[in-house]
Amino acid sequence: MNPTSSNQSLYPLSNDLLPDTGRVALVLGYDGSRYHGWQAQNSGVPSVQAEVEAALSKVADHPVSVVCAGRTDAGVHAVNQVVHFETRAQRSPYSWAMGVNHFLPADVSVSWAGAVSEDFHARYTATSRSYRYIIYNHPIRPAWLNSNVTWNYRPLDVESMAAAGAHLIGENDFSAFRGSDCQSKTPFRNLTRLEVSKVGDMVVIEVEANAFLHHMVRNISGTLMAVGTGKKPSDWVADVLASKKRSKAGVTAPPFGLYLTSVTYPEEFTIPSLRKGPFFLGV
Repeated sequence: MNPTSSNQSLYPLSNDLLPDTGRVALVLGYDGSRYHGWQAQNSGVPSVQAEVEAALSKVADHPVSVVCAGRTDAGVHAVNQVVHFETRAQRSPYSWAMGVNHFLPADVSVSWAGAVSEDFHARYTATSRSYRYIIYNHPIRPAWLNSNVTWNYRPLDVESMAAAGAHLIGENDFSAFRGSDCQSKTPFRNLTRLEVSKVGDMVVIEVEANAFLHHMVRNISGTLMAVGTGKKPSDWVADVLASKKRSKAGVTAPPFGLYLTSVTYPEEFTIPSLRKGPFFLGV
């Protein structure tokens, strides 16, 4: 979504009917803890996509299929996932958002709805995606948010992790950080930002790229945690990247701490900028 100097105020949502373009976009968030990922499964196991499509179909009064900006894995969360769908129903932004939320479970929520042109595609017109990986860095495991953060009891050196992450900036072959079942035709991605910061007892790894390989953020996070605990030096990450071998990198970090926080599109599509969150970070 397009960055702005302050978070856009979106409420109250308009009650005016959307133009009859036939294509509508939503921004939504979800706690992925109890889902087998975003994508609907033939086996009928819980998925976010299935919940969203079922709720939308009730509001539209016809079957609805959605396309998302980025499919998340089991246990992974989203703050600002973007989807689009085709519909012959005319509704207002308020009716789409509040109507869908009425039928959604409590761990999925739509925050914005709007008409988009036929040129808009939630996945293919996105120019970048951002993720945050959140680590609760404390000797005692958390009683709360235990499925929403990753716990690491060893003290993490944030400065060393940031220095290590700097070796990954740019357009690179990220084979060393690619999941074994990744289906991408190329391992090259352009990582434009990687920052590591501390918010209270939380260590936050924030990354932005044109797109990501399967498990790429979790593999980067596991590698940076190896540096943060002192097991590896910062320069080791450069060697890992150059090796192009997954076996040289750190472990795949758990899914619980991973959040899709924003998706950026060309300004012409007017997809709003929202706080990246998640809300408990306060940033």
